[in-house]
Amino acid sequence: QVAESGGGLVQPGGSLRLSCVASGDTLNGYGIGWFRQAPGKEREGVSCIASNDDRTYYSQSVKGRFTISRDLSKNTAYLQIDNLQTEDTAVYFCAVDFFGCTGALGLGTLRTADFGYWGQGTQVTVSS
Repeated sequence: QVAESGGGLVQPGGSLRLSCVASGDTLNGYGIGWFRQAPGKEREGVSCIASNDDRTYYSQSVKGRFTISRDLSKNTAYLQIDNLQTEDTAVYFCAVDFFGCTGALGLGTLRTADFGYWGQGTQVTVSS
């Protein structure tokens, strides 16, 4: 089970750090993904980190502004979001699975179907 936190209302150009805490199991050995869903749009994969090394994936729309990381001692993954833009407004979801990032690293597309365990999401709103 995973749970996200850290969302909020931010002005354009601001930053947020989202957290994804695992309970009942360790994040060690799991690929971790971050997705977002804006109103009226499909869920979009934005970043992931591989289960067994530090390889990462970022979608083109967030590359250079988003940074994924994890701290296994805290059983927590993070998504640092810098230079927030209005189009970043969405509910952000954390997801985990054993090989969840493998497809993205190989095919260049982060798919919801590659992850079996999801959090409830945290709202990020970017507005002046």
